[in-house]
Amino acid sequence: MRRRALRSEAGFTLLEVLVAFTILCVAVIAVIQGFAQGLRLLRAAGDQQMAVLIADQKAREVIIPVEGREGGNEGGFDWERTISVVSAPDLTRTPASAKWHVFQIDVTVRWGEKRRLEVVTLRTSAEKAPPGGVPK
Repeated sequence: MRRRALRSEAGFTLLEVLVAFTILCVAVIAVIQGFAQGLRLLRAAGDQQMAVLIADQKAREVIIPVEGREGGNEGGFDWERTISVVSAPDLTRTPASAKWHVFQIDVTVRWGEKRRLEVVTLRTSAEKAPPGGVPK
């Protein structure tokens, strides 16, 4: 009886320790992979936000719209802005509204291998655009 008591109080067997260690390793690996995925998503969200800010800035830079295309690079992001006239039949009905034009401003931002964001907005203008493109 005394031997049984000593044997049950002696501690864990090697098999029990190995099973507990395996379970602990699997749990730690799952947690580390979860953190890594979270960091990847955080970086992707930051890049997306920066692309939106660049596209918005490039669309707002246009003071007097002039048809054309231009592009550039900002901090690892390539952007391209295209301005085109949109037909608006309602604006040609009266002489007062005939001087107005509707412009479509399309800004595309690219980064990474396949990442792309496009922002499109409309702007009206009655002013005559100066030759040579968009004023800065």
